[in-house]
Amino acid sequence: MTKTSIRHKQWRRSFISLWIGCFITALGYSMTMPFISLYIDTLGHFSNWQLNFYSGIAFSITYLSQAIVSPFWGKLADLRGRKLMCLRASGVMACTIFLVGAAQNVATVIILRLLQGAFSGYINNATALMAGETPHQHSGQVMGNLMTANVTGTLLGPLFGGYLAGILGYRMPFFITGILMGVTFLLTAFMVKEHFTPIPVQKMKPIRQIFSQLANRNFILVMFLTTLLVQSSLMSISPIISLFVRQLMHGQGNISLVSGIVAAMPGFGTLLVASRVGHLMDQVGPQKILFFGLVISMLVFIPMYFVTTTLQLGILRFLLGLASAAMLPAVQTVLTVDVPQEAFGRIFSYNQSSQAIGGVAGPLLGSLVSSVFSYQAVFLFTAGLLIINLLMLILTNKKTA
Repeated sequence: MTKTSIRHKQWRRSFISLWIGCFITALGYSMTMPFISLYIDTLGHFSNWQLNFYSGIAFSITYLSQAIVSPFWGKLADLRGRKLMCLRASGVMACTIFLVGAAQNVATVIILRLLQGAFSGYINNATALMAGETPHQHSGQVMGNLMTANVTGTLLGPLFGGYLAGILGYRMPFFITGILMGVTFLLTAFMVKEHFTPIPVQKMKPIRQIFSQLANRNFILVMFLTTLLVQSSLMSISPIISLFVRQLMHGQGNISLVSGIVAAMPGFGTLLVASRVGHLMDQVGPQKILFFGLVISMLVFIPMYFVTTTLQLGILRFLLGLASAAMLPAVQTVLTVDVPQEAFGRIFSYNQSSQAIGGVAGPLLGSLVSSVFSYQAVFLFTAGLLIINLLMLILTNKKTA
């Protein structure tokens, strides 16, 4: 067997292992997050405003700590490898999420979520690892398939979590997620192979120098901003989606299960087209796919303002999933193709920080808008973010044309 065929077999095996790891990570996250506001509601006696506020904090604190710490982990990834970062993220997540299930008050939940964010980043580091291991002609396909893992987990998590929460209580999804993340740690440790040559600290180029050598550095910066705004848009409804479903159902029926189904609907849409979108990116380029995804998302969020039933909300969120398959994977593909491999860790960490900031801003602003106006008003606010993003891309394309 030649070295080329061995390398091909190794990156394929690593990809499968990381796909499973990304799937479990997304599964575990989505098993717990749609219900965290309902879980927090069981930890004390809160007013509607307090519940919205604490739910927003619990969502956002993870992303805030992630945004602050990610550049440090990115530099360490370029020095020590991305596999080590995947092990760090999955190991800590296994502990913190398990302990959230044992929390007795909202302060404990928030502190553990803070620690989880500070050591998180499995999916982003798995993406960076595969960006370095995958031949460029397969980059779009691999990024799209990793998105499929993320989306499949996000799709099944709320359904599984909703079922468990309905029969065993809100704590059980956290305990199961902790155990699954322990499995992810072991799978990554023994099945993933990274061809990584450590870079001596004294030979590592400063990030400013790397940016100055990029021919399209302005567009790369716009990609960071796009990640921030897209993530803000996707996360704006997350803290209050179960509360909105409860409002639409007038407090009657299995709210946990219906919340899980509604939360999972974008996953159905993304799963349906993610692989095809990956192939299409390899053919027509990620920029066109990104532009198309933003337009469709904007057009879907506006009618969400007028929904009166969970069925209407679920259908529109399914359509949102179709568009979501064309946004963040397209950004990651741009970074994979246009950034030198020696800087993958740091560049992807900055993109992760942008995503994390979006994860902070989206839930907080969504909670604020829902508290001041209504749950439905969050959708109009989100559509506005996407319009800003779309205009930003149009202006950048004109300058780089």
